[in-house]
Amino acid sequence: MDQTERTRVLSDLVKINSVNGNELEVANYLRRLFEQHGLTADVQPFGEQRANLIVEVGAGKPILGITGHMDTVALGDEKKWHHAPLSATIEGDRLYGRGAADMKSGLAAQVIALIELVESGTLTGHVRFIATAGEEYGTPGANRLEEAGVAKDLNALVVGEPTSGNVIYAHSGSYNYRIVSTGQAVHSSEPERGQNALEPLVDFALAERDLFFDVPDDPCLGPLKHSVTIIQGGEQVNTIPDYAELRGNIRPTMRFDNDHVTARLQAAVDRLNQEGAAHLTLEVLHSWRPVASNPNGDFVKRALQASQEAFAKYPGHATPELGVIHGATDASVFVKHHHDLPVILLGADDWNISHQVNEYTTLSSFEATIEAYKRLIPAFFE
Repeated sequence: MDQTERTRVLSDLVKINSVNGNELEVANYLRRLFEQHGLTADVQPFGEQRANLIVEVGAGKPILGITGHMDTVALGDEKKWHHAPLSATIEGDRLYGRGAADMKSGLAAQVIALIELVESGTLTGHVRFIATAGEEYGTPGANRLEEAGVAKDLNALVVGEPTSGNVIYAHSGSYNYRIVSTGQAVHSSEPERGQNALEPLVDFALAERDLFFDVPDDPCLGPLKHSVTIIQGGEQVNTIPDYAELRGNIRPTMRFDNDHVTARLQAAVDRLNQEGAAHLTLEVLHSWRPVASNPNGDFVKRALQASQEAFAKYPGHATPELGVIHGATDASVFVKHHHDLPVILLGADDWNISHQVNEYTTLSSFEATIEAYKRLIPAFFE
């Protein structure tokens, strides 16, 4: 494809409204694009207008997985956008729109790189392209695919999240939980007759501050991040509440993973229940695992070299480096039963532009990312 065709693919994807859903339209667009270039795509619909998409190129081992998500976060306050968030407006080197950075630029770059490698005859290995639904909320698409075994035979995985060309070799998990407290409602003039459901939650919130004090820093990801983020309870100021709940978020590391987090939280709940009149229960809402690859391994080194060589052709962009982040991706799902799967994140532009009003990608970074993929994919099979 020439640059105009590449930009048209990116623009077409950004114009499709896939806010927390409607991935089926994106998947069908990609299916038609692959078919135009002689490749077969398997669209797997589920739910209401949702879908995953799989493309297998080549056969045998090893298998390189390439993945991106088709959904975006909400549009936000459209009045604050300089351009309509689904217009894919181009100004200079920037293409504006919801999902332009996160991550339709990465998704388009992966698709284009794969098509161009096949048509040039330079792809000799087995690549599995995986486009998912719902990464931004709940990962329903990745969960379905992981349960079906899509990642079990992969030898490495490239995730196209926005990284400004940097090679992210590790990221934290994300663990959301709820603590439910039940009590006895009475009039607030006689609190001794009831049991205030809020009080045990306050005790838990205080205990949570020091709950992970002895967790050692992870060599890649640093300290475990943890926060209480929501407390809800009570309906009327003169009534002792009989129900309350607390929610928190934790960023597990490879050194202190999701299983350790669950055990630590449950121990705290058990202790508070035993010490007093608390009736607390723990519910795990989401549990996405941390991901880490060897920064000195061949896969990471080849990815960094490919990205540095590609981005060097586009002045104005910093030289790509190795790094880590503390956000989770679909890779957290795909390593669920494949903990040692080498994973990198590599995509266009800046993670911090994601989810913002006036989100954009630079076309130069988009082009450089295509080139980086076209260098990395064949190199993986050398």
